[in-house]
Amino acid sequence: MSKTILVTYAVKEEFIPLEVNGYDLVHIHTGVGKTQSAYTLTKSIYEHKPELVLNVGTAGTLQHSIGDIFIAKHFIDRDYETIKLPGISYEINGMDFLNFNPELKKWVSEYGKLAICNTGDTFVTEASSLSGDVVDMEAYAQAFVCKELGIPFLSVKYITDIIGQNSIKHWEDKLEDSRIALSRWFEEYNILSLITS
Repeated sequence: MSKTILVTYAVKEEFIPLEVNGYDLVHIHTGVGKTQSAYTLTKSIYEHKPELVLNVGTAGTLQHSIGDIFIAKHFIDRDYETIKLPGISYEINGMDFLNFNPELKKWVSEYGKLAICNTGDTFVTEASSLSGDVVDMEAYAQAFVCKELGIPFLSVKYITDIIGQNSIKHWEDKLEDSRIALSRWFEEYNILSLITS
């Protein structure tokens, strides 16, 4: 019986067809935002019982370049971070998810572009005092689900826009570039073979 990896993406324009020998890669269109993404992922985990959830998508940034591809090493919920209610955690260590595979964890730790991913239910269009260096609307929620259910999680993000310089239209225009670049990235680094080793 083959094992399963869930590949999550928020909008259909972020879909890239990934494959790896010996595994079923089930691509899950989660939708945009924390709530829908968390619900869809939770339902899919119970249905498919994956070995890993691989989140592939796009993000904005305050300090990097359009076209950069990052692996998230840490996740922050900017909505929870803003209110800072007692007893509510708003950070997740992404590297802890990789303890199941020391070879993969070593590779990721040595990869040159690791990011702190800041997630919230708003499309950030102006620079502010955000924690982290890449910004999206789903990754923290998916990391939270995986942490609670004990599923390894890895998030790979292509930078489409510079916060404060580019509009939502610019993000939409860069989606095709992101698909091409991410497909090449997975082919070049062959990270799926590490995931499944």
